[in-house]
Amino acid sequence: MKATIERAILLKALGHIQSVVERRNTIPILSNVLIEAVEGGLRLMATDLDLQVVETIEAAVDTPGATTVAAHTLFDIVRKLGEGSQVELSASEGKMQVIGGRARFNLQTLPREDFPVIAEGELPTRFDLPAETLKQIIDKTRFAISTEETRYYLNGIFLHVSDDTTPVLKAAATDGHRLARVTVPRPDGAEGMPDVIIPRKCVGELRKLLDEVDGSVEVSLSPTKIRFGLGTAILTSKLIDGTFPDYSRVIPTANDKLLKIDPRSFEEGVDRVATIASEKTRAVKMSLDRDKITLSVTSPENGTAAEEVPGDYASASFDIGFNARYLLDILGQIDGDLVEVHLADAAAPTLIRENDKAPALYVLMPMRV
Repeated sequence: MKATIERAILLKALGHIQSVVERRNTIPILSNVLIEAVEGGLRLMATDLDLQVVETIEAAVDTPGATTVAAHTLFDIVRKLGEGSQVELSASEGKMQVIGGRARFNLQTLPREDFPVIAEGELPTRFDLPAETLKQIIDKTRFAISTEETRYYLNGIFLHVSDDTTPVLKAAATDGHRLARVTVPRPDGAEGMPDVIIPRKCVGELRKLLDEVDGSVEVSLSPTKIRFGLGTAILTSKLIDGTFPDYSRVIPTANDKLLKIDPRSFEEGVDRVATIASEKTRAVKMSLDRDKITLSVTSPENGTAAEEVPGDYASASFDIGFNARYLLDILGQIDGDLVEVHLADAAAPTLIRENDKAPALYVLMPMRV
């Protein structure tokens, strides 16, 4: 195999590919990237057996062929080569030579035949989603994905279709303390799709690749696998084999106390008083009076803090506590200049959204303070 490629093109592709590769691997071949030189370009592939990324890039190929080489090592080499340089890759007899400018590297390779490929099987559901819509779905939900391995079915974003007043596609994530849900119009081809849970790592890799995509993303899925076509890159992932809980039961519909508040001043106020909150509880108390909201924190180690923030509130006064970090995560997703906080009492779930037309809504469980 022998090919020549521009450093910037190779570096960008390796950047996408190498983040899939785990730093510590008990199976040596999984530390490698598969490089296939075919007519007109290079095909790079990396996998961790659950997730696979394939990227096709332009290159001048002298001799077609294929080999596998350590992904992180090759990425670091290409990163350190001079800008604007041409990189020559040639492989034979268990070695790969990388030449860029005056630098030469000889790397160990493993045979292409040993490299595992995720068998996709049939992917009967296919639809296109605008890249911007997919970014919105990920950005507004992924902070609520659970990291608890015991509840593995919460370790991803739940995607399902629903017939509300109009057919919609919904994405939801929860860790038991907070819930994030985004609703978008159902794309053509998604009708009858199975309910799927996209794993956290796949969500992270997909989000990085979306920054390079302008138009639409082709989504193909079955009950066990999902594939995203992203221009020159294809991301394939196994789905989480589990049942996502019926989250609609925790979305409150009868919260009768309404607070309307500027999300930025609310966010800044919470952030300021939370400075002295203890790491363990991170609890912020919110005291609601008519058009007066007082945020306060009491920390046995550090002392107390309080701040008044302006807000529009006309119901009975009461106190409620929230985890400051969870509240800040939600407020950080609010784009408008007004947020609605629907409250019931100090123990009931609280609903947060921009308005009833907004695609995203959030539910936050209160804390004892």
